Amino acid sequence: MSLHDEIRQLAAARKAVILAHNYTRGDVQDVADYTGDSLELARKAATVDADVIVFCGVYFMAETAAILNPGKTVLIPEPSAGCPMADMITGEQVRELKAKHPGAKAVCYVNSTAEVKAECDMCVTSGNAERVMKTFPADQEILFVPDQHLGGHIANLLGRTYTLWPGYCPTHQIITVRGIDEARARHPGAPVLVHPECAKDVRQAADHALSTGGMCAFARETDATEIIVGTETGILHRLRKENPEKTFYPVTERMVCPNMKKTTLDNLFDCLRGLKTVVTVPEPIATRARAAVEAMLAI
Repeated sequence: MSLHDEIRQLAAARKAVILAHNYTRGDVQDVADYTGDSLELARKAATVDADVIVFCGVYFMAETAAILNPGKTVLIPEPSAGCPMADMITGEQVRELKAKHPGAKAVCYVNSTAEVKAECDMCVTSGNAERVMKTFPADQEILFVPDQHLGGHIANLLGRTYTLWPGYCPTHQIITVRGIDEARARHPGAPVLVHPECAKDVRQAADHALSTGGMCAFARETDATEIIVGTETGILHRLRKENPEKTFYPVTERMVCPNMKKTTLDNLFDCLRGLKTVVTVPEPIATRARAAVEAMLAI
């Protein structure tokens, strides 16, 4: 029996559902019950019918699943899989920021820790940020944490000004305008998609700034047969699998998040076999963080 089949057998025995982010390894995506971006997986985590949720991704994602499913066991195969962006702000720093801006609403990107979510009024993902932020009055002061690039992108789209925390994704910082120009030269006529976590000049140089879920939708619907993709290279596996008649090129092969690649079939198997590592969020942080995430999911 293959390791893939052993994992599926164990998942059935444990009454477990396996969720995998678009940036994880291809073989991990293939063994999962559901693959998606942060928004897709947050929705799935909130509605899934299983005793155990195994989250293949980074730690804040498993935390979010635990927040939304207080009665279920949430596991992460590799607990050291962190997110540098999420670690760029603490709950205390959010409180200090709010103290300097009385009356402002604090909004956090889902790429944040539970304690940061607990200090915020609303949570957003790259896939729903524009729609969610439209619900705030145009004159409402907004504190957007931790990603300055996603926050700036949404503020520009809506013609508003936000106070932005100077956080960023180190992997998306790898993409440059020069890199996009070189990719266009290699593949003339192919549209360029980049993630909103990219810097402003990179977003402006691309044809579209989309979440990974948005990229998958674009790939399904476009007539283009060649597409240049500017985000973590794990997404290429799903894009190619769902669109075998189309060709996808990374802006650069260096767009690899080391944390997203920490989950392997081996540690996923060990995770299910030993029901480890359990992810929990203490009270009252869990209740307060849940309010911010559920406010997003309700929109």
